[in-house]
Amino acid sequence: MLLMSTRQEWFGNIRGDILSGIVVALALIPEAIAFSIIAGVDPKVGLYASFCIAAVIAFVGGRAGMISAATGAMALLMVTLVKDHGLQYLLATTILTGVLQIIAGYLKLGSLMSFVSRTVMIGFINALAILIFMAQLPELINVTWHVYALTAAGLGIIYLFPYLPMIGKVIPSPLVTIVVLTSVTVALGIDVHTVGDMGALPDTLPIFLWPEVPLNFETLRIIFPYAAALAAVGLLESLMTATIVDDMTDTDSDKNRECKGQGIANIAAGCIGGMAGCAMIGQSVINVKSGGRGRLSTLIAGVLLLIMVVFLSDLISIIPMAALVSVMIMVSIGTFNWASIPGLKTLPLSTNIVMLSTVIVVVWTHNLALGVFTGVLLASLFFANKISHFMYCEKSYEATSSTRVYKFIGQIFFNSADRFANTFDYKEDVQNVIIDVSRAHFWDISAVYALDKAVIKLRKMGKEVDVVGKNRATQTIIDRFGVHDKPSEIEKVMGGH
Repeated sequence: MLLMSTRQEWFGNIRGDILSGIVVALALIPEAIAFSIIAGVDPKVGLYASFCIAAVIAFVGGRAGMISAATGAMALLMVTLVKDHGLQYLLATTILTGVLQIIAGYLKLGSLMSFVSRTVMIGFINALAILIFMAQLPELINVTWHVYALTAAGLGIIYLFPYLPMIGKVIPSPLVTIVVLTSVTVALGIDVHTVGDMGALPDTLPIFLWPEVPLNFETLRIIFPYAAALAAVGLLESLMTATIVDDMTDTDSDKNRECKGQGIANIAAGCIGGMAGCAMIGQSVINVKSGGRGRLSTLIAGVLLLIMVVFLSDLISIIPMAALVSVMIMVSIGTFNWASIPGLKTLPLSTNIVMLSTVIVVVWTHNLALGVFTGVLLASLFFANKISHFMYCEKSYEATSSTRVYKFIGQIFFNSADRFANTFDYKEDVQNVIIDVSRAHFWDISAVYALDKAVIKLRKMGKEVDVVGKNRATQTIIDRFGVHDKPSEIEKVMGGH
């Protein structure tokens, strides 16, 4: 069974994986160079990292067909470190980032993705689509009309080529776009911005490089905050991207294995002079839309990237940036969840606020982790508020025994605990009070404290109080934290009053 699944992951889609891998490798080159420039390091640092991370993650990652390499989100976090301490400390940070990610994998932090709601996911996707598009704008501002013509032609090829009979479905249209536009610019001698203008491409293969930093506590003090931030953002973007690719391909992935895989890939990158990276939603979408499904596509992308920049740099350097811009605009359009726009009219206000807040924070700060954290926090608050409204009480009175019965229904936790405690009429002239929680559930110590407060106050008013109907979970948390039946503890809780 394992052999069959491994064979399927590697060789179940050979032609599609090879062709899509070529497209991704070409698209990775300008991005890796651009991200190196953002981080303040030589272009080869990003190119080596992209090759290494893609090649390693193909074997150890938890999501087949997903592309990992140097990314803009990670590069933004490195700027201050490189400026203040230099490249060697960045390499040490990259290795530590990998170690932290492996630890996260063993702690099964991949399961935390279950706390990210669909609304936050949509906001994340839309924000990334906007960022991908915005990243192309420098190539479209203050340029000649040739650039706009080439970009428009590229988009035309991308969207129309698949409709051609026979070959339209066989060859990925982004690859055709890159070949055609490069041929046209060379043949006509059109002077436009090319990949070669982005920076010098490396001319040697990477070698093993252990960071030249002192192995002491001072070094750890410097690099640990950066490594922790990089590990968190890297895992967040990787797990979100894995979930998106899961949806696009209707397959599952191992999120905890992906955490470990990202860690191993970053350690390897740091040891050959590369910067930390993670999964790339843009390149992953290109891969999937170009027909890539298996691990072979990721490996091909990484290996071809290295071969092209080292051995075919003369050919790669003449590719017009307009061709790659058109590919990335296609990715932006394909990534954006267009159904979310009409959804603004039909979905609940709280859902729209969560989605828009995620988009705004990510686009404004360029910090994916901060945007997703904002979305998750708002979603949690809205959820807690919504659930708290489902707690209500049915009151009844038994005159023969002078008994007031409070029957609670719903969820009792920090957001509904005060309403629970305020439900009781403490001054009512009755002898007995029964608190029936058979259709309620106590979730936290705030709920238990509210029960303690109510019971103790009722008893101070001279009433006999019984709590009945506790389910096993409610019984457990009340036994552990409740004090209303523990006289020695009551005085502490009531503050001596």
